[in-house]
Amino acid sequence: PPSVPSRSAFPARAAAQAKALGLPAFPTTTIGSFPQTAEIRRARAELRAGRLGDAAYTELMEKEVELCVREQERLGLDVLVHGEPERNDMVEYFGEQLNGYVFSQLGWVQSYGSRCVKPPILFGDVRRPRPMTVSWATYAQSLSSRPVKGMLTGPVTILNWSFVRDDQPRRVTCRQLALAIRDEVRDLEAAGIRVIQIDEAAIREGMPLRRAARDDYLAWSVESFRLASSGVRDETQIHTHMCYSDFGGMMAAIADMDADVLTVETSRSDAALLDALRGFRYPNDLGPGVYDIHSPNVPEREGMEALLRRAAELVDPARLWVNPDCGLKTRRWEEVRPALERMVAAAHALRAQPPPVAAH
Repeated sequence: PPSVPSRSAFPARAAAQAKALGLPAFPTTTIGSFPQTAEIRRARAELRAGRLGDAAYTELMEKEVELCVREQERLGLDVLVHGEPERNDMVEYFGEQLNGYVFSQLGWVQSYGSRCVKPPILFGDVRRPRPMTVSWATYAQSLSSRPVKGMLTGPVTILNWSFVRDDQPRRVTCRQLALAIRDEVRDLEAAGIRVIQIDEAAIREGMPLRRAARDDYLAWSVESFRLASSGVRDETQIHTHMCYSDFGGMMAAIADMDADVLTVETSRSDAALLDALRGFRYPNDLGPGVYDIHSPNVPEREGMEALLRRAAELVDPARLWVNPDCGLKTRRWEEVRPALERMVAAAHALRAQPPPVAAH
């Protein structure tokens, strides 16, 4: 199998990215998705039913992307996203564009609460026949001078949220997925996308129940992520996102993934991530989620600022990012706008009165 190309050490990458991106202290961003409105869902249903053509659907989704970019600029976010209006699900969307997958029509599985997904069926060797996200990312980037993240789902999460062939080891299938995602990462970089997020929301979910098997699982999971994110220039910033898991006992593996920025759910679990960090010095940039996106409640600025100040006791404040716990697709714009306004205000409060640099 191909080896994983080595990257420069994080301090060298961080310096190159700081120069290339020019971000302020406590940079603000979101996790990827914005509200999937009734209009977006209706357009997708019309496309599936054949009552809306591909060109008309793309035009409608581009209008949604522009709305999302303009709202983020108005709110004062530093690193933008395109909002993912064209995506039905973070795994199914990619499976539909990869060779080796088939899909059920009624194979619904509960995700959480009343939310359900249709996991794709991975039956054969995985190949990426063409770019999957580049046109959406470059369109969004053309609308703003601020960096726009390319948004990808990572190989381990695609594997864990699919029904997977059992005629070969899962590590082999995961490597195939990693190579497909690596091709997409390189195409995004070549198209001028300077920040690329590779979500690994389900890496903890796939952990074997048998303790004896966990080290092996984490080893090939980390290798797959590093393969997917390899081959980019130091100036290209790689993010990953993780959510709603107990990360105790696997912080070393997460650090070994060597993403430039880790954004992770924190507020919903009552800052359990911060407890995990007390016994582990995380080496790279970190974005602890400052508010729970699964609640319709609009968070207060003071609470978000307090969480960030707690995080600054455990992580160098110069390496802290400001972001929600997770994506915003299940929320309404009426909730998202004020929440993000207060989140940006919390970042500004920390810039005006930075927390002291503790001994880390």
